[in-house]
Amino acid sequence: MKQILLTLIFAALLFGCASDKNKAYKKLDDGLVVFPSNAQGNVKQVKLQVVADNIIKVTATAADAFSTDTSLMVLPQPKFSDFKVTDENGKAIIATKNLKAEVTFETGEVVFKDASGNVIFQEQKGGGKKLDSLKIEGVKGFEITQIFESPDDEALYGLGGHQNGQINYKGEDVELTQHNIIDIVPFLYSNKNYGLLWDNYSISHFGDPRPYQPLSSLQLFDRNEKAGGLTADYYVGNKVVKSATEDNITYEFLETPQVDNFPKDVAQKGKVIWEGSFSSEIEGIHKFLVYASGYTKLWVDGKLIIDKWRQNWNPWTDKFNVDLKKGEKHKLKIEWNGEGGYIAVKHLDPFSPEQQSKITLTSEVGDEINYYFIKADNADGVISGYRKLTGKAPIIPSWAMGFWQSRERYKTQQEMLDVVKEYRKRNIPLDNIVLDWQYWKDPEWGSHEFDASRFPDPQGMINTLHNDLHANLMISVWPKFNKGTKHYDELNEKGFLFTRNIEMKRKDWVGIGYENTFYDPFNPEAGKLFWKQIDTKLNSLGVDAWWLDATEPDMHSNISIEERKLNMTPTAMGPGVKYFNAYSLLNSKAVYEGQRQSSPDKRVFILTRSAYAGQQRYGATTWSGDIVSRWSDFKDQIATGINFSLSGIPYWTMDIGGFAVETRYYNAKGETLNEWRELNNRWFQFGAFCPVFRSHGQYPFREIYNIAPEGHEVYNSMVSYNKLRYRLLPYLYSLAGHAYHNDYTIMRGLVMDFPADENVVNIGDQYMFGPAFLVNPVYKFKARSREVYLPADAGWYDLYTGKYFKGGEKVKADAPLDKMPVYVRAGSIIPTGPALQYTNEKPADALTIFVYTGKDGDFTLYEDEGVNYNYEDGSYSTIPMHYDDKTKALQIGDRKGSFKGMLSARKLKIVWVDINKPVGMNFDVHPEQAIDYNGQAITITMK
Repeated sequence: MKQILLTLIFAALLFGCASDKNKAYKKLDDGLVVFPSNAQGNVKQVKLQVVADNIIKVTATAADAFSTDTSLMVLPQPKFSDFKVTDENGKAIIATKNLKAEVTFETGEVVFKDASGNVIFQEQKGGGKKLDSLKIEGVKGFEITQIFESPDDEALYGLGGHQNGQINYKGEDVELTQHNIIDIVPFLYSNKNYGLLWDNYSISHFGDPRPYQPLSSLQLFDRNEKAGGLTADYYVGNKVVKSATEDNITYEFLETPQVDNFPKDVAQKGKVIWEGSFSSEIEGIHKFLVYASGYTKLWVDGKLIIDKWRQNWNPWTDKFNVDLKKGEKHKLKIEWNGEGGYIAVKHLDPFSPEQQSKITLTSEVGDEINYYFIKADNADGVISGYRKLTGKAPIIPSWAMGFWQSRERYKTQQEMLDVVKEYRKRNIPLDNIVLDWQYWKDPEWGSHEFDASRFPDPQGMINTLHNDLHANLMISVWPKFNKGTKHYDELNEKGFLFTRNIEMKRKDWVGIGYENTFYDPFNPEAGKLFWKQIDTKLNSLGVDAWWLDATEPDMHSNISIEERKLNMTPTAMGPGVKYFNAYSLLNSKAVYEGQRQSSPDKRVFILTRSAYAGQQRYGATTWSGDIVSRWSDFKDQIATGINFSLSGIPYWTMDIGGFAVETRYYNAKGETLNEWRELNNRWFQFGAFCPVFRSHGQYPFREIYNIAPEGHEVYNSMVSYNKLRYRLLPYLYSLAGHAYHNDYTIMRGLVMDFPADENVVNIGDQYMFGPAFLVNPVYKFKARSREVYLPADAGWYDLYTGKYFKGGEKVKADAPLDKMPVYVRAGSIIPTGPALQYTNEKPADALTIFVYTGKDGDFTLYEDEGVNYNYEDGSYSTIPMHYDDKTKALQIGDRKGSFKGMLSARKLKIVWVDINKPVGMNFDVHPEQAIDYNGQAITITMK
């Protein structure tokens, strides 16, 4: 009997195990796992985890178990249990109070719905997942793909900062690869008010993932219609020294055939013209890519498509499409004056229009598919979800919102001090001076030591900046170390350096050239040593901020992507290809955490050339890299900054005036000098309305007084916008506080604030700066007006005159050389402060508050100590302000909170701007009302 009982128990256990194994899904503490019965793409399991009532994580694996690796971009999340799991009609369903996620038992397809059951977002039918196994450096992994449906009226933004002038990525292709002028944040925002965070660190693609092919993938014809290739004419001066028929143009990297093989003098002094025509037997939209440095022009059927210049050590890409009919010929002409640089022209056959319209994300390698779905009522809510996952954005130091002067480079201690003294002498506000690279002695890159012959007293220099000139110092610190330096040896002994660049004996282009490599921040101990070296040599002197350059990482310029991967492998975490895009994140982490431990009372400020999801939590601002001083590149920065901000990171800037300069500007005269001054002036106007206000570039020098002499219209304009920036500091610093406490975004694509206005979805050259200002940069030479769209559901006031305009209309805005069109939204409340020479010169008393009538409005003034982290513990104050348009009353509410040094009482001056009483933002205007405010609520009514 006992034996029979044991047998029955054993059989029951076996049956139970079999039942669990064959069960379609399994409940988890934080979600569920589905075991699809007929999944495509090698998918074995699909897991849904609830992070919050509006955030769900989806993981798909081809393995028997899910990875246990900790995410680099997403922080550990508190357990969330307020959800229900049910199953019906062949699906498992997770439901929170705001969101439902359904997983099909057969395919593992995931669909997201709102609480009412309306579809918000869904994977492609069948799941859209694909995991192709591979092995890299002996490590198993998968090449991964995830496809989602996307309705025709959807608009998509984010993905970091890209230099293509595009704002809406719907139906476009975006390569997610870190580059000098490209910043990768794999986060999408949809105008359907959801976000998608793609948790993968390898090179990825949005859209068409296919690699571009050589030009020979088309049918090519020479100038005389003969098949086989284009006619290539090689010029020296105006003389053709060689002609040939060529079917490929592939002078792309150091490893590819070099232009040094051109006929004598062509590469440096001449040019090449390729001319002919192309056709294809495949009908549809054909894609073209031109990767080039130097001067490049390209025509299709006589129409100029590309007219660009780029510096030789930093080529970049332009793309265009041609709609081809079967067998139809189109003329092609390419003119390239490469100055010894690089050019490649490539092509792709048509991609299925149906697939092009979907959201496709692919990554070179990963353990599994990982993405987070975030739903909210508006763009700010979606970005708040992104920051819940990846971290808050600490408030930058108050001085960092002032003006920064930089150049490549201040060569001596005296030269840099003289620049700050000149700003003070001229009464031009300034808060930060920047010391770019090569302050060290060759070949001591990575030593963090000043060259004593040029910087004889670093401590005295910094003391003078701080105590006498009231300025801060940011200094360039690279993750690069020359072979043979003490810091190189210290890192190398512990195995903290990447070795391939040294093994290849590659030398940089500095001086005679030196062998070098970068450290591995994926090793936490290496990051700690990196900071210790900085702390000992620089932080101990009182340096205020860190310029973390070349953090792509750019160990050697102009090598192929494949070589770049090899250069940073293996990392301490695994193959470099797997972690390729995340270098900057870990490098910023090392410096941020290091300084917070070494100098806990000093806010960290980092400026970095690359970015990655989560980097905002490390006090990092990103700039758009070594862009060039051209009008077209200036225009591109507007969309770059907007999309970067829509990627969830609130602090962005660029080199005002562009970094690299055409030789025609070196000793410019006449019309060329006029253009140089106008370009810098227009760019400066734009920069004054960016989160960080920073001028930088190569020669000619970028100080305001070096751009134009005192009294010149350009000089006066630049000084005027500089001073306006300082007047707006109470407004700007409040936005920084709002970005931390409420996950706000400072530089705002119009889709954020006007979601119901379908006219704004493709506008990439206008944006909101906080809730009040509509900014419209002027990016064409000699333009003295520009078209501006004034979004609907708002009235608008001209900033300079106070003239009122209705929303929902296009206007031709006046843009004299000294004015960039800026409009203020009706209902805005803008607190402004006194004239300043530096941010902490004096307290913001009195405050002049501009109130723009025509609609109800709110603003909260935020203040804290400005330089430390006491705000994290509640040491700050807020003053709410509300304007009621019906009663024409401004209510200044009770002040909440306090901090050391807070003004207990201050004077408030009120300036009313009304349709019938236009007033420009003139700080000499006599306020109509002035009151004393002591922290208690008070109401002021417009007279």
